[in-house]
Amino acid sequence: MTTPADKPLVLVVDDETGILETLGILLKNAGFRVQTALGGKLGIDMLQSATPDIVLTDVRMPSVGGLELLAAVRGKDADLPVILMTAQADLRSAIQAVNAGAFYYIQKPFVNDELIAILRRAAEHRQLRVENRTLRQEIRRRDSSGPGRPVGRSKPWLDVLRLAETVAPTESLVLIQGESGTGKEVVARYIHDLSLRNGGPFLSINCGALPESLLESELFGHTKGSFTGAVKDKAGLFTAAAEGTFFLDEIGETTPAIQVKLLRVLQSREVIPVGATEAIDTDTRVLAATNRDLEEEMKRGNFRGDLFYRLNVFTLHLPPLRQRAEDIPLLATTFLTRLGEVHGGPAKRLSDEALEAMQVYAWPGNVRELENALERAVILTPGEEIAHSVLPERVTQRKAEAVVSERAAVNPTLDVIERSYILWVLQNEGGNKSRAADVLGIDPSTLYRKLSRYGVEA
Repeated sequence: MTTPADKPLVLVVDDETGILETLGILLKNAGFRVQTALGGKLGIDMLQSATPDIVLTDVRMPSVGGLELLAAVRGKDADLPVILMTAQADLRSAIQAVNAGAFYYIQKPFVNDELIAILRRAAEHRQLRVENRTLRQEIRRRDSSGPGRPVGRSKPWLDVLRLAETVAPTESLVLIQGESGTGKEVVARYIHDLSLRNGGPFLSINCGALPESLLESELFGHTKGSFTGAVKDKAGLFTAAAEGTFFLDEIGETTPAIQVKLLRVLQSREVIPVGATEAIDTDTRVLAATNRDLEEEMKRGNFRGDLFYRLNVFTLHLPPLRQRAEDIPLLATTFLTRLGEVHGGPAKRLSDEALEAMQVYAWPGNVRELENALERAVILTPGEEIAHSVLPERVTQRKAEAVVSERAAVNPTLDVIERSYILWVLQNEGGNKSRAADVLGIDPSTLYRKLSRYGVEA
């Protein structure tokens, strides 16, 4: 239920009492709260004691005119929208008003419905600006107080974080499941930061980015002379992560031989380097992540059942970005703030049209795709506001797709779904495999391997 305080407050300024009374009745009937000021001087005085959501003012008034009032508003609150009215078809005044930061310029006599529509757009603009300012303050507080919660305040995301906070102080193995780009490593780092091992290292490896022989050496280490190029002993990451946390990303991409050795480490808490005969104790907490359905992979014989059950102690399911669209403004503000710091300038902001397009788009590449799109937009934007036109075409031209269809499901296999998705992303990226791999959240070598498996020329 909307309360009176929820209704936008409009300050109407004019030097004619009759116009103030008429507009007051019109705006109240349209659902606005209204304050009136007879003349620009009184309007400026009223701004000192209260801040409306919108200012609607005549341009030509004795003593203090609309442009002077606009300057006073901009000096107090640059995000407060000002709509100027005039009975004079004065193009020069219109240009002055727009250059000075007016939200809109409307000529008397105007159509009532047109004025109401403009006011409602201004109210939405004001709300977005206030939310944006609040989000920036929240980000600054978070940054100044050290590591905080991963960005997001939607219910699906907060549910995940609460579970992460519950399991973090324990020594339990955690399996993080979610589509590519949903923030699995971010959540893993958050668990590490809240754990009793936060004074130790946090190491990670993408299991799908390396061939089996190299992955085995990176995980478990090797001895001098164990293979060509092994000129000295090397400790594996399980050993290097002692007293800390080791994050195994995309564990579903590992081969059966690697899975056997991982199972041994998780069961016995010791590793045997390549070429060695004696085991080495390891003291590290293991977190793992995958974008695959490991239970389905296990049923199909692609993933060991004993390893799956060993991993499946405590599972977190990360929601895709399309299921937490309300987090997009906060995520966008966070990324734009960071990009401003990287590029050495003030953080850019999204236009209302750009933000709306971003909230409608499905983001198949999830948060990673969102961040990449914003970085591109920042590079292409010379000013402070990111326009709709500089966003990638896939964001601005695609309409929201139905999640549910009336057609009967054809039950495609996981391989068919994965192949279709990869080829779809590749097509959207114009055949550029590096960009496609980035959107998919996998290493280019993994993408080439999958394309080869699908019979697609790399």
